[in-house]
Amino acid sequence: MRSRARDLAVDVTSTVISVLVALMAAAAGLDNGLLSDERLLVSLAVTAPAIVVLWWRRKHPVGVALALLAPIAVTDMAGGAVAIAVFGVAVHRPLRTALWVGALHVLAPIPLSIRYPDPDLRIIGANTLGITVLAIAIAWGAAVRARRELIATLRERAVRAEAEARQRGEMLRGLERERIAREMHDVLAHRISLISLHAGALEIRGDLSREQVADAGATIRTSAHQAMEELREILGVLRASDREELRPRQGLADLGELVEEARKAGMTVHLDHRLDGELPAAVDRTAFRLVQEGLTNARKHAPGVAVSVLLERGDEVHVRVSNPLPARPAPPSLPGTRSGLEGLAERVGLVGGRFEQGIRRGDGGAAFTLEAWIPCSR
Repeated sequence: MRSRARDLAVDVTSTVISVLVALMAAAAGLDNGLLSDERLLVSLAVTAPAIVVLWWRRKHPVGVALALLAPIAVTDMAGGAVAIAVFGVAVHRPLRTALWVGALHVLAPIPLSIRYPDPDLRIIGANTLGITVLAIAIAWGAAVRARRELIATLRERAVRAEAEARQRGEMLRGLERERIAREMHDVLAHRISLISLHAGALEIRGDLSREQVADAGATIRTSAHQAMEELREILGVLRASDREELRPRQGLADLGELVEEARKAGMTVHLDHRLDGELPAAVDRTAFRLVQEGLTNARKHAPGVAVSVLLERGDEVHVRVSNPLPARPAPPSLPGTRSGLEGLAERVGLVGGRFEQGIRRGDGGAAFTLEAWIPCSR
């Protein structure tokens, strides 16, 4: 709506300017005797349509400009309309088109200036003035066209940048959701598997003493409480206004507590911890998660077997968790999400390490092994 009002205002202004130029040219022609009554009528007859046709110059800029070649060859009263038409060509068409249209309008009035020379400007002066006016119109129109193209380009870039920002935001939200899911799996799977193990023992072991039942109940209560605390911590990160980075808070400093919990749950864990010195935070967290996920998998898929955990350091940090395959594999007491091993592979990859998992056969028989090599410098 605003653009249409602006275009209407420009059209009205162009019409007024064309009429004023025509009146000034008519007055000058009458003063110097170049316009007779007959020529004045002819000039008015061709100038009026030339001014009216300017209203179609936006849709057909070149056609309107070429249509004005006839009026400008008959009378200089159409000079204002011609300048506006050439200006429109420069605005709406490439500069090359505007130049050849302008060149035609330079040539068209030359015969008229020779037949009816201006007593003050003479032939050369009159044509030089016409060339100057047309040159100004073309230059001005080209500048307007360049400005419009620049604005259009900037708008397109802004729209594209906004779209890219939305896509980037959606991608980051997707990554955040994946990180949250992975973190919840890592944190809660260990606790819930402990609860399931002890609850299953209470269900099938009718010969437990009162003290053993109380110990199992206490372990269930403690594990549930810790699971709730860790879940609350994760959800608290989601609510944080400063968007604190969601990272595991546990590391190898908590490895002893992790192994002790597994042993209290009835697992046999052989820990060979050879790491010494301080590790980069990312490496420390990744090594801890490898051991935690290995113990959780063994507890769910191979209950009752011994688990061996090795942590050593050379050029890289080497972590290995292995357990013999059970003689009669039983279905796990808890459903698996199948995302734990994928999450481990992703974690190790993020710190530049290598991850392998699967069944290996050796002198001691077949064993399921999780193994990773993590650079210490990252």
